[in-house]
Amino acid sequence: MPKSNLVPDDDYRVLLEELKGRIRSSQIKAAIAVNQELILLYWQIGREILVRQKQQGWGSKVIARLSQDLKREFPDMKGFSTTNLKYMRAFADAWSSFEISQQVLTHLPWGQNTVLLSKLDDTEERLWYAHKAIEHEWSRSALTRHIENKLYQQRLGGVNNFDLTLPKPQSDLARQLIRDPYHLDFLYADENTQDQDLKRLLMAHMREFLLTLGVGFSFVGHNYPIHVGGEDFCVDMLFYHLRLRCFVVIQLEMGEFKPEQSGQMNFYLSAVDSQERQEHDQPTIGIILCSSKNHIIAEYALRNLHNPIAVTEHRIPNVLPSPEQLEFELEHVVKRVENKDS
Repeated sequence: MPKSNLVPDDDYRVLLEELKGRIRSSQIKAAIAVNQELILLYWQIGREILVRQKQQGWGSKVIARLSQDLKREFPDMKGFSTTNLKYMRAFADAWSSFEISQQVLTHLPWGQNTVLLSKLDDTEERLWYAHKAIEHEWSRSALTRHIENKLYQQRLGGVNNFDLTLPKPQSDLARQLIRDPYHLDFLYADENTQDQDLKRLLMAHMREFLLTLGVGFSFVGHNYPIHVGGEDFCVDMLFYHLRLRCFVVIQLEMGEFKPEQSGQMNFYLSAVDSQERQEHDQPTIGIILCSSKNHIIAEYALRNLHNPIAVTEHRIPNVLPSPEQLEFELEHVVKRVENKDS
């Protein structure tokens, strides 16, 4: 039998009176303005609508009718628009076991909860963003920006062999702290920019680069010298990560990832571990930062290596300065680097 959009008046009045009672109860407790009570109230309203629509076949028009009656009954309260009631229903549908996630979701303002509903479908991903929003006190716009930038996917740290080369707590933390891609919005470069130009530009913007890398990275040096078998080598950038308690080697590439780069990085990590790593330090981690990568090729290149390496991408804006501006920027970088080395 097809479901009807018609709602029996008696049943509807029962629902309306129940919702009025719950709303008044919240007001009496003087907790409706408290976020936790408000979120719980919205979930309860959404659940009542959802249950009746699913079990009794009520149509979507009941939401518009409820909106009118609730706004008439509670003219000083906001939040009973048709759109918001639909969000309440979606909220209850998304979190059917509300008790499990209540401690997280009730600590987020309603606006952030609606962002999670409208932009994400996966429950685990929603909870991850909810935890991060609370931890970092993200605004609604910040939460939206991080979702659109796919921060959840970036936490996986690109292609890496951490599970095979690091103990469990260290491998999890390493994956969470390494991003893919890294957005180098403070740089101006194009396909004609050489590796050395990119490295000099990054050195001139080390503060911005450190912010891009994330919390915990401490800069040790660039073109860092290592000596092996009577020959001299150098790594592009050497960092120390305070939370991971390990050295981090970063190699910069303007082009696509090549398998031989993993072998070179593996060599550098062995050398740094031998010459710089102290007893309390964890194994040195390598990050190959390239313009693009083939996931399968990167996975094969890292598969049988014993040192922890990640292959991630960088993103540089397409808006480029004039050749004169780029030349001036590079000359300025050269002077700064020469002054530091002198």
